[in-house]
This record gives sequence, structure tokens and C-alpha cells, in this order.
Amino acid sequence: VFSPALAQASTWDIDPAHSTVEFSVRHVMVTTVKGQFQKVKGTVELDEKDPTKSTVEVSIETASIDTREAKRDAHLKSPDFFDAAKFPALTFKSTKVEKAGKGKLKVTGDLTMHGISKPVVLAVKGPSASIKDPFGRTVRGVMATGRLDRKDWGMTWNKALDTGGMVVSDEVKLEINAELAERPATPPAAAEKPAAPAAAKPAAA
Repeated sequence: VFSPALAQASTWDIDPAHSTVEFSVRHVMVTTVKGQFQKVKGTVELDEKDPTKSTVEVSIETASIDTREAKRDAHLKSPDFFDAAKFPALTFKSTKVEKAGKGKLKVTGDLTMHGISKPVVLAVKGPSASIKDPFGRTVRGVMATGRLDRKDWGMTWNKALDTGGMVVSDEVKLEINAELAERPATPPAAAEKPAAPAAAKPAAA
């Protein structure tokens, strides 16, 4: 739902403190393990009149991965998976935005991860109508979901189970909940005031 009162292009920044980037995978074929990236930043250039002209750019710090298990996090940061030392950031840059129903968008973009760029498609709900938060900011929310095959990004580590199947699923589910804060318009540069004339020196006696 787009607010008619904001029928113009505007810039919105992801608020890291109120946004989550979550992923989930199947583990040993019996349960789902979830994790998050704790450090994310990004910008949405939102065209209110025509949302399909909007753009999205997101950057995530690879080493900020958190699955609530230190040894697992260390393994995920290693060359077996994300290789965080060599590839410190995951990035997403939209290439196409399409309407997908009332209050919904289909956002296609390039996800660069583990040194490889591949297209992904995100199903987006929102952005919501804008509101003023307690701090005077104009904010709105979006939620995006998607699926990917980690092998497409060169992350092929796995182990076979004696009972069949693998330790970690290749399919990864994504869910992003982001609070967007409108970036204040840059005020026009203040006109330079002419320098005050120098005070006249008193005449010599």
C-alpha cells in the first residue's frame, strides 16, 4: 500500500537496529536451523508513482553471521562456506521490480556471495504506509522472502548420512524484515553572505 501523500521519488535507508536478515536450512534431514546476519545496511530508492522504477541495494557483513552456536558460526565463516576473510560482504542489487498483486512486489536482483554473482528473486510485501516514529522519523516496513541453492555460489561442503541424505540441505530459505527510514531532503546550500566591510581606520593624528 503506497501513501498518496508521498507520491514522489524518495530515498529510504535500512535501519539496522530494527531490521533482520534471517536464513534457514534443513539439518540432518530432521530439523530446521536458523541464523541471522547482525550487520546490514542498504538503501531503497522508492518511486511512489511507479514502484517498478524503484531500486534496492543491500550490503551484509559476512562475519556478522550468528546461529547461536560459536563453533558452527566459525565453520560458516571458514572457506568451507562463506570464507568471510576473503569475501567480507554479501551484496544485493536489484535489476527489476514488478508488481505482484495489491501491496506486493517481485524484486529480481544480483546477489553477490562467496565471490560469485547470481540472480535471485524476492517476493516482497510492502512497503507499508509511512508513519512517524517516536523520534520524529518517517518510517515504513517491508518483508521479503526467497529461496536459493547454495551450490550456485560455490558452497558445496556437505557430509552424507549413514541413513541417507546429507547433513546440510542445499536449499536455503531467506526472510528479510526491514524498517526503512526516510532520508531527509538535503537543504539547499545557504547563500553566502557578502563579507562585512573592514572597519575604517582612524586618521593619523
